[in-house]
Amino acid sequence: MSSENLQMHQINSSGDSSLAHSQNSQSSASMQKSANIQFVSDLPITDPGQSSKEKDKDTKISSALKKSSRYRSRSLSASSTDSYSSASYTGSSSEDDDVSPREKIQSNTKGFNDFCVRNIHQHAFGRREIEIAEQEMPGIMALRKRASDDKPLKNAKIVGCTHINAQTAILIETLAHLGASIRWAACNIYSTQNEVAAALAESGFSIFAWRGETEEDFWWCIDKCVNAENWQPNMILDDGGDATHLMLKKYPAMFKMIKGIVEESVTGVHRLYQLSKSGKLSVPAMNVHDSVIKTKFDNLYSCKESIIDSLKRSTDIMFGGKQVALCGYGEVGKGCSQALKALGCIVYVTEIDPICALQASVDGFRVVKLNEIVRNVDIVITTTGNKSVVTREHMEKMKNGCIVCNMGHSNTEIDVKDLRTPDLTWEKVRSQVDHIVFPDGKRIILLAEGRLVNLSCSSVPSFIASITAATQALALIELYNAQPGRYKCDVYLLSRKMDEYVAILHLPTFDAHLTELSDEQAKYMGLSKAGPFKPNYYRY
Repeated sequence: MSSENLQMHQINSSGDSSLAHSQNSQSSASMQKSANIQFVSDLPITDPGQSSKEKDKDTKISSALKKSSRYRSRSLSASSTDSYSSASYTGSSSEDDDVSPREKIQSNTKGFNDFCVRNIHQHAFGRREIEIAEQEMPGIMALRKRASDDKPLKNAKIVGCTHINAQTAILIETLAHLGASIRWAACNIYSTQNEVAAALAESGFSIFAWRGETEEDFWWCIDKCVNAENWQPNMILDDGGDATHLMLKKYPAMFKMIKGIVEESVTGVHRLYQLSKSGKLSVPAMNVHDSVIKTKFDNLYSCKESIIDSLKRSTDIMFGGKQVALCGYGEVGKGCSQALKALGCIVYVTEIDPICALQASVDGFRVVKLNEIVRNVDIVITTTGNKSVVTREHMEKMKNGCIVCNMGHSNTEIDVKDLRTPDLTWEKVRSQVDHIVFPDGKRIILLAEGRLVNLSCSSVPSFIASITAATQALALIELYNAQPGRYKCDVYLLSRKMDEYVAILHLPTFDAHLTELSDEQAKYMGLSKAGPFKPNYYRY
């Protein structure tokens, strides 16, 4: 494609084109050297809109479960600490500090204190993490450079609720370069890189997040971002729908002032469609999860690489000859199964969708029911985004040493709450690795307490995060600059033209040169020479 066409998408207020930045997160938090392990409940997150009586009832249930569940910690040897090296600084502030960040008085070197992180003094290490990620995120950096003069997000006030890591930091800083004012919280209690959060706070961003938050901390952090003095949010960037949910339930008047929502997870998108169907969605929303560029690269290619990384780092397992049960054969399942098969695993797939099941079959995988093979497998991985995919009944049938983890978005896929009973002992092995010991002495290995294993136990490729971030930034720019009435109170997909623009931003990394259609070819195909090159119904 010509250099003129490479510039075709400079931001315009009509919204046909835009610019973007990266959010898909990498989570490689630092390994703790303390042996005093703090218990974190994996109960369903408390609804911020529920009554005080309901909250008291939930608190009692939570306390009862904590007391009834036996939990013992094991000291971390130097070798286990070293084997769990991560992209995050290994000498960082411990996630098990006795003092909650909420009780600390912190300020950065310029006196700014509108933030809450684990340890602001670790900001230098976080800045180095961000600088490393910048080298692998060419698309979002190119977007920052191209749009900095135009400031397409000038006066935008964005509430963000995503994973907070080095890749997200680059998205946050890019949005600020484009003119936005930002307040940010974490969408996952385990995936925050403390040093990166500190680096952002040191740079003057209102960041409320730390690794190992309690459920109460989780909602407190989001609330601090939404309800700030002299600051009225007008955009939401969400990963899981929690910021949208809190604002809608707790601040309905404020929610109506929002110009647009950008959502990037299957769970959050599902919530948005439910709101739209019930007539409760009073603002336009952009579903970037199902955009082609995000689905193919974030879900397929990113998971293909990060599943191996997370299992290796957390368990030191050898894959050759291992039997794996993979629940779900969507894009995430396809990526995971390809990676595991390439390393010599025997992979079984469970599916509810006949089309996906047929795809798995012709790709050479046995499609089975989990009950049929659960006694023999060495690893069980969920990739569905559904609930109760792996139940207590399944886990009771597993053999000693079976590894159980989740690669889907929601933490409901594995019924972790059913493992918190008096007859089972939880034994801490290393960060995000627990032995669940059954009465007969059998133990299974649970990773990240059923939450996203790649963002809790390892990292995701920065290059893929650049693609996701660029997609999110474009969607924010599109909704923010849209003319009144262009988008109704419904859920929209990112346009194919924007998908192609994100790809264009990343092609120079590979020294890739596009072929340009001749006038005759374009006429024959019924296409514009500048794209889009495929109809919306095309499946890549």
